[in-house]
Amino acid sequence: MEETEFPDERLELIFTCCHPALATDAQVALTLRTLGGMKTDEIARAFLVSEATMAQRLVRGKRKIRTAGIPFRVPPAHLLPDRLTAVLAIVYLIFNEGYAGRGDLADEAIRLGCALAELMPDEPEVAGLLALMLLHDSRRLARFGDGELILLADQDRNLWDRGQIQAGRTALERAHALCAGAPSGAYALQATIASLHAQDTCDWSKIAALYGELAHLTRSPVVQLNRAVALAEAEGLETGLVAIDQLEELDAYHYFHAARADLLRRLGRSVEARAAYERSLELARSAPERRFLTRRIAEL
Repeated sequence: MEETEFPDERLELIFTCCHPALATDAQVALTLRTLGGMKTDEIARAFLVSEATMAQRLVRGKRKIRTAGIPFRVPPAHLLPDRLTAVLAIVYLIFNEGYAGRGDLADEAIRLGCALAELMPDEPEVAGLLALMLLHDSRRLARFGDGELILLADQDRNLWDRGQIQAGRTALERAHALCAGAPSGAYALQATIASLHAQDTCDWSKIAALYGELAHLTRSPVVQLNRAVALAEAEGLETGLVAIDQLEELDAYHYFHAARADLLRRLGRSVEARAAYERSLELARSAPERRFLTRRIAEL
């Protein structure tokens, strides 16, 4: 390739793959498969669809590239914003896979986020995504112990990377400044929530309100699940459980069952909690999460 202004070769390839002639989901899935180090089943879990459905999407995307003659070409600078939505989603999903325990992918996503911030310093959602990843990753050492997942409330805060938290908050301040009074985007909202989680005491009412804003913006049932968990802490376990039970479309999502099981356990409804934990264990793939769920079941 000719010399370009891209600060990172892999980022350059990601922008090249994200051709706007393809649907955004297809852009993201194909790029994760070819460049992101993720397998078809991992991508399917990220999109909350079956592996067979995702495999079909990948095939259709490749077919469209071939039949339409979509060129594999680095886009000029003025066309980069047209591809930014897909690029941000790719980096975010790579980080999410890393957050579940693959530190190499989390590191790669943060590196891509830094390169993206250098390439497009005036895009608020670029700064928002970088802030989100830095804030979440700052708790990496505290999230796992003896090969098992450790929940936020039980984490040793001395293991949190305070320098990385500050770097994340600096990026978040930049995202807010770039919005110039306009509403925050999805990544900046999530980063704001992550910043609140990184405080020694969580303001659950504020977190629940922010998840409400995010749910209105994204229409995502996963966001609604996070809001329900925050409501449980802010307004009571029964309130959170009622909100969770309205999200039956997440039946194939293991965090849905894990969150529901936790509320049932804390309410003393042990038989129901055990069944929910067992369903979550059936769906979970991360070894630390599976060990955590197995221990919860044994405790019940």
